Amino acid sequence: MPVRFTRDHEWIRLDGDTATVGITNYAQEQLGDVVFVELPESGRTLNQGDQAAVVESVKAASEVYAPAGGKVIEVNQSLEEEPGQVNAAAMTEGWFFKMKLSSPEELDALMDTKAYQDFLETLQ
Repeated sequence: MPVRFTRDHEWIRLDGDTATVGITNYAQEQLGDVVFVELPESGRTLNQGDQAAVVESVKAASEVYAPAGGKVIEVNQSLEEEPGQVNAAAMTEGWFFKMKLSSPEELDALMDTKAYQDFLETLQ
């Protein structure tokens, strides 16, 4: 499945029944150098829109919200030692957590790549 995006600049990619979640390149650029990432606990159940993680940079701290509901099954432990991966590869190695979705249809309400690009243009 292609990547979907939220208005809060999270991305979610579904692979089978596992979804990977992170923040967008736009979000990491706005934050600046990421110095700390607080990840959710594995096993935690999240509803769509729940605060799932926190990312701190030299400029600010920002919440990361669950783009869809489900159970956290894995977190990206490497971010604890190398939070800069979020800046270097926000859409790939800089992912935050993986989850089993409880309602995959929630993804239908999120933006596809073109809609997200159009949304970013309204922020300029």
